[in-house]
Amino acid sequence: MPTLIRRAIACAASALALGALATSFAPAAQAAAISDGVVKIGVLTDLSGVSSDNAGKGSVLAATMAIDDFAKDHKVLGAPIELVSADSQGKTDTGATIAREWYDRDKVDMITDLTFSNVALAVDRIADEKKKIALVTGAGSSAISNEQCTAHSVQWMYDTYALANSTSQALLRRGLKSWYFITADYAFGQALEKDASEILTRQGGKVVGSVKHPVNSPDLSSYLLRAQTSGAQVIALANSGTDTLNTVKQASQFNMIQGSKQVFTPLLSLITEVHGMGLKNAQGMILTNGFYWDQDDRSRGFAQRFYAQHKKMPTMMQAAVYSAVLNYLKAVQAAGTDDADAVMAKLKTMKIDDPVIRNGQIRADGKLVHDMLLVQVKTPAESKSEWDLYKILETIPADKAFAPLAESKCALVKK
Repeated sequence: MPTLIRRAIACAASALALGALATSFAPAAQAAAISDGVVKIGVLTDLSGVSSDNAGKGSVLAATMAIDDFAKDHKVLGAPIELVSADSQGKTDTGATIAREWYDRDKVDMITDLTFSNVALAVDRIADEKKKIALVTGAGSSAISNEQCTAHSVQWMYDTYALANSTSQALLRRGLKSWYFITADYAFGQALEKDASEILTRQGGKVVGSVKHPVNSPDLSSYLLRAQTSGAQVIALANSGTDTLNTVKQASQFNMIQGSKQVFTPLLSLITEVHGMGLKNAQGMILTNGFYWDQDDRSRGFAQRFYAQHKKMPTMMQAAVYSAVLNYLKAVQAAGTDDADAVMAKLKTMKIDDPVIRNGQIRADGKLVHDMLLVQVKTPAESKSEWDLYKILETIPADKAFAPLAESKCALVKK
């Protein structure tokens, strides 16, 4: 065989071998871009407190579903995806301790849910310090993505401004201008009352009084009687979870809802709470939500799969966990790494549109703005099934639901 031909064959064989070698190392090279060789996600939720029905085990399930939907083999960039969960108990120190252990010892890359605002604010600061990621899906205080924003967190589903703004405008249009607040005495309740009060007074409404109650109060009768005697047209509930559920049930026992001239409006009420109140008590209430299971085919598809395992329809908090985990993994894939800065940069360029979020975009302040829903609770006669609880009155565009970026006090926003 001529020398030139032998050399050509040898070169071709070498090229094929190198190509095969490169292909065999491709997954390993991808996995090397993942710190510690694994992408670990933590769901820090409320498994035992007032919001356990709104988040809790349902949030863990939603995260599991997102991982399943992202990749059947539970891998991203060739690295395995792992999920851990824990109960913050609604305590700042407990939540902070778990977050530090997860980030430092257990090499968790991203923490989500963070049901309570006090816990979320603490964990956001820790995530920023450790250069890790926190995607807040449960906590609503507007400070999270406003005065106390950080470069490594996103407030994913809602904030107190969006809830207060949409609901108050709807009731003001109906001529209901005088308001009294029954408020849970912690960061979320205080922020919700503050935002609602400012919006009301700016638009010609009036706050005639307010009262604060401890979280997880079994007896709310004295607070209800103060609200009743105030003469306010609207009694607004700036609380959440079982506190909201108990407030409405006890108000019904005092005949303060049906047949009363005063209008009850929970500024945050999730579908599990309305289900617990019963349509007889909750009918006619106007609420703002970021997600409703029966909105369209995509939301129904996700919700029905969730229901098959959880036996309850997802709340907007639980649905938000699904969206946050799914899009986080997409951002890791697109960035080619789980480095927090690279992933956050990628998230802020992505359009967030999935079975939960519509027309979503993460702003410079770390607020995910998206379409919100103004809903009214159905009457028993209107409801066709156990979880057929809302009629959608209006889809509120993102730029109308959330506070303008120009008004942000977040240090990340360039003025």
